[in-house]
Amino acid sequence: MPKEIEYAALSEILLDPRNPRLARAVQNGELTQEEVYDRMRDWSLEELATSFLESGFWVHEAVLCVAEEIDGNERLVVIEGNRRIAALKRLKRTYEGDERSTKWLALIEGVDTPPDLFTRIPYIKVEKRSDVDAFLGFRHVTGIKEWKPPEKAAFIAKLITERSLSYRDVMRRIGSKTPVVERNYIAYCILTQMKEIEGLEVDRVQDRFSVLFLSLRSPHVQKFLGVDDKFGIEPSQVQPPVDAHHLPNLCEYAIWLFGDEETLPIVKDSRQVDKFARVLASEEALKYLRAVRRPSLDKAYIISGGDQQELYEIISTATYNLQEALSSIHLYKDDETLINMVQRLIVNADQIKKTLGIA
Repeated sequence: MPKEIEYAALSEILLDPRNPRLARAVQNGELTQEEVYDRMRDWSLEELATSFLESGFWVHEAVLCVAEEIDGNERLVVIEGNRRIAALKRLKRTYEGDERSTKWLALIEGVDTPPDLFTRIPYIKVEKRSDVDAFLGFRHVTGIKEWKPPEKAAFIAKLITERSLSYRDVMRRIGSKTPVVERNYIAYCILTQMKEIEGLEVDRVQDRFSVLFLSLRSPHVQKFLGVDDKFGIEPSQVQPPVDAHHLPNLCEYAIWLFGDEETLPIVKDSRQVDKFARVLASEEALKYLRAVRRPSLDKAYIISGGDQQELYEIISTATYNLQEALSSIHLYKDDETLINMVQRLIVNADQIKKTLGIA
């Protein structure tokens, strides 16, 4: 990647309509510059604007640009530093009287326009987007300035679809693990497929994309959606991830996991994903979810036998811990605190014997 820093006026630098941080629906770059700006103007730009007013645009924060055709003309498009450029654009509009926000008007009150702030923007021009894939991956997917989960997945999907890369190729570029790359891609493909299904509120899914991503760890979820055969193959064979036979299951999965205007999701946060996966593996629990208007995940989990499995684990762990204690408990037979603990243990053990009918 070239290291030379060049300078351009703000009017010469365009925001990136293919920015992974934009909503999933605009990843193909259909938006005009004004539409891109409208989507970005509320991306917490005030701190950047304040920094520009106090210190100007530091050369070491030069944005990365690529020359691309926009509206029939070759233009400089930002591929790293879109928030900085959006902050400058909003700041410039504020000075020009086009901004109505009292917060932004207060930012410039009593502050003269800094010299060269809008006419001398430092940038580094790269030949093509792929030249900085690794940099963006390390910075925003596995690095210190991480994107949100759907933005990471969108970037991974773009590398796979636009660059024809394998999961392993992407892993090498961004520094993530191959299974994580694979699951991100399949989750993003499912999100994309959901957009084509009438009635599903994809915005809700996108807002909780990490729940979708985490749920795909479970073989039960994979089987319910019919995507278990999409793992361990080349990404070119993944789409569409959910076949026609499993589309009704995908609709149910989306409603239960993310809800809609009329229905609250039964999974409140990512910690309940494993419970939800267990429920999907039980025909009886699925019958309950499908029959009740406002089902409860906890009740479905009990129906699935999940609480019984938890009980097995609790008793098994307690038994193992008691066996461990036997190796050294004789050393403390006069310890009053230990004696009190054991007395409570005996009372609880007696109650368990009575409940189970053990003589």
